[in-house]
This record gives sequence, C-alpha cells and structure tokens, in this order.
Amino acid sequence: MTINNLKSKIPNRDTSIAVIGLGYVGLPLAIEFSKKYPTVGFDKNRDRISQLKDGIDKTLEVEKKELNEAKITYTTEIKDIVDCNTYIVTVPTPVDKYNKPDMESLASASKMVGKILNAGDVVIYESTVYPGATEEFCVPILEKESGLTYNTDFFCGYSPERINPGDKDHRLTTIKKVTSGSNENTAKFVDTLYNSIVSAGTHKASSIATAEASKVIENIQRDVNIALINELSMIFNKLELDTNEVLEAAGTKWNFLPFRPGLVGGHCIGVDPYYLAYKAQEIGYNPEMILAGRRINDTVGKYIADNTITEMVKSGINPVGAKVAVLGITFKENCPDLRNTKVPDIINHLNTYDCEIKISDPFADVDEAKDFYTIDLLEKDQLTNCDVVIVAVSHDEYKKIAKEKWQEMFNGRGVFIDVKSIFEKDFFTNTGINHWRL
Repeated sequence: MTINNLKSKIPNRDTSIAVIGLGYVGLPLAIEFSKKYPTVGFDKNRDRISQLKDGIDKTLEVEKKELNEAKITYTTEIKDIVDCNTYIVTVPTPVDKYNKPDMESLASASKMVGKILNAGDVVIYESTVYPGATEEFCVPILEKESGLTYNTDFFCGYSPERINPGDKDHRLTTIKKVTSGSNENTAKFVDTLYNSIVSAGTHKASSIATAEASKVIENIQRDVNIALINELSMIFNKLELDTNEVLEAAGTKWNFLPFRPGLVGGHCIGVDPYYLAYKAQEIGYNPEMILAGRRINDTVGKYIADNTITEMVKSGINPVGAKVAVLGITFKENCPDLRNTKVPDIINHLNTYDCEIKISDPFADVDEAKDFYTIDLLEKDQLTNCDVVIVAVSHDEYKKIAKEKWQEMFNGRGVFIDVKSIFEKDFFTNTGINHWRL
C-alpha cells in the first residue's frame, strides 16, 4: 500500500490504527480514533489492559460511559496489531537520575513496530523528544528491524501530545494539534488523519524536527517563567513581603503574565527542558537559562521544607518527632498522576529532621504511591493531633474545608503550610495557628 492510496482511503475507514501505550496520552487518542477507524489499543501492562476491558480508567482521563462505548480492541499481544497500517507511539519519555533523556521505552516500542512493519505503513510518534530524535533515533531502529527503507517503503510522522492531565476543559479534541510528516504526502496524510478527530483543527509544521521543537519549548517556556516567580517568592519571603499581594498588584498591568510560584513536576514541564538541554549540549551550546530555571524549580521542595522547619521553631515546636500531615502527593490538583511529583522532595527533607510524617491524597492510587515513593497513604480523617499541616496540592476538596475543620487537625496550635496559597493570609488569624504561604 502506498502513502497516496492510504491517504485517499481515510474517509472509507481503510486506515487501521494501532495506538502503542494506553496511558494519559494514548487512551484518549485511541478513544477518539476508534469513533472513525478500526483501532487497536496496545499496552504491555496486562493489569492496565484488564482494567480497560472492565471499563476502568485509573488515570480518570476518560469517562466510564465513553470507555464502555469505545470500539477498541485492547491487547498486550503483538499479533493483534500486525494487520494495522498506521502505528501511533505514545510511550513515556522520562529522564534518568542524571537528568539525561531515557529513551528506553521509545526504543522498545520502535523495535516492536519495526518487526511487524509492512511496505506503505506509517509510524507516528507523539512522545516528547528533542528535535531530531524521531529521524535520528527512532527511524534507524525501524529500518533495522523491518529491513525496509525510510521514505521509500515506510513513512513517519510526528504529532506532539498536548494532554493536560486532570483538565476537563482542554481535551484532545479541543486543543489544536501540531502535525508533521517525513515527506509532503506523509505530512498531508498525518494532518488529514488528526483533523478528522480534532475539532480545534491542526497546524501542519514544515518538518518533523520543527514539530518536535515546538512541543519541547511549550513546557520550557512555562518552566522558566515559573522559575522566575519562584525566585521572586524566595526574595520576597526574605523581605517579609507577601508574594501573592505583590503579584496581585503587578497583575493590574495589562501585559503582566499571571504565573504563580509552586512545585514544578509532572511528566512534561519538569522533564522536557532536559531534552532540549541535552540536544543543545550535544551540538556545543550551553543552555544557561533553561538549566537555571530547572535548578531553581528543583530546589522548591527543599525550600518549602526549610521554611516549614523555620515556622515550627518560631512556634516553639521541636521538629524532632513533630507530627506533620501532608495533604496531596500528586503532581497537580484533581489528578491521580504521580509521575515526577515534587511533593516527596518536601517529605524527604523533613525526614532528615526525624519528623513523624503522615500523608493523604484523595486522588492518588495507594499501590502506586507505595511502589513509586514507598509512601503509605492514609485517609484524611486519620490525620489528627498535628503540629504541622502542609497542603501541598490544591485539590478542590481541600479548598472547600472550613477553617474550623482545619483547626480540628491540630492539637491547639501549630503551623499551616499553604504551598499553593489557596487561603487568604489572614485565614488563621487569632487561632493559634501560624500560616505560611509560598
């Protein structure tokens, strides 16, 4: 099958799609494609496949009704995707302990697809990578495993994921999709394919490398801007100024950008800058601003912990043996995603003071918290007689808790650490509770 034939048959459901990886990115993608094309969802995690077959999505990205109605074949078996002609790879691309790109999952997925690749097939990557990675890293694997020639026998595209976990307003179909292809016909095919499911439309980039670069800088821009605000917050804290009040005043100017301080983790914003930094250093350029932003944001957890200790001492609380409750462990609000969350940075630093720390989160999976971070989650009602309460994640549930209920968590007095500044600074006035906001 040639690329031209494939393109012409899109409206006739002759395109058969295999989505490789059914996490936060892959599952919503498979759901939407299954509404128009024969779609197979592949994931090597047997538990994940079993749950999806039972109509359970632990990521909470897809509603149960939508999941049950989806016409998707779920599988862990390679044989079930051999007859597909379009492969979309959505596997994670984290960094290793040295903050270098970890391309293991991408390599593994490319090897698997390469073994079953046929002439005329198209492989589209959605995983965030450095500019050039698809053609420099993935394509050689596809060629080696298949014995086929790139842009002659098979073709590639890149369409970066823009999923925002937990966001019910900005969904796959409502976010404009960047597309690209390895030649003109492939670019048209990829663009047409995504245009058929994305109501917000598409933007066809001039090359795969351009599309890769566009994705990685989206999160770098946010990372650098948040790093600036985090640094300002540290300065204002020393000046005994309330950061939120300063930002509110500055925000009255029409072109002031509304960034706020906070922990910066997750599968994208805390990782993607290292991908571009890696590529920049490879070509002999030192990305000073990108890495400076990362250094600042990577210290925020320790900074919060240090200020927690300071506020405890001010309140006459001995950190050793102090009962500390941490509410929220996921990397962002109203979302079960624990990938690269920075809340453990606070916990780990407080542990050096021998604090007695108990943790709760209504969204986080108990088993994942244990496996990823050796954290035992408790119910919020189990957090009593506390010396310190740290609200680390601004889940909506926490915002609805009345002052009196927060007070009941303490033993008469204590320290309340409001990481996301979800309460006004005078919230605990005349309560005996010392309120600190980032």
